[in-house]
Amino acid sequence: MPSFDVVSEVDAHELANAVNQANREVSNRFDFKGSDARVEHTDPVLTIFADDEFKVGQVRDILDTKLVKRGIDIGCLQAAEVKERGAGKAQQDITVRSGIDTALAKSLVKKIKGAKLKVQAAIQGEQLRVTGKKRDDLQATIAMLKEEDAGLPLQYVNFRD
Repeated sequence: MPSFDVVSEVDAHELANAVNQANREVSNRFDFKGSDARVEHTDPVLTIFADDEFKVGQVRDILDTKLVKRGIDIGCLQAAEVKERGAGKAQQDITVRSGIDTALAKSLVKKIKGAKLKVQAAIQGEQLRVTGKKRDDLQATIAMLKEEDAGLPLQYVNFRD
């Protein structure tokens, strides 16, 4: 029976490369000379350090540009408020979301069932498995899910015929 998986993943290697490129650009830019502006990457969280809130915004713009050039959808980033960290310095934590949580998975299953397509959707951990008898039904399901705004970038992988 044909099937495919709906996932929300971020390529960790490309993310690390984008962070390194952003740090390199920040260290070379004239307006950041003598400042402590940088991006640190601890697995699910990116932390931007800078002198003030304006420079945090500038570093965030550089980071977003590098992520997009590396093929990472910035819709998977969830930014917290910019907070003071003492001595007039500022920082911002950005969470990199991956995986489909159960509430979103349930709503996607509900939308698939509501579309009256001849497919079955099952939640498997942090992904969704969609199976059906016809390949055309699966392709229609992918098209329908692409039109929906899930709040996370979704990828459609492991298509088996």
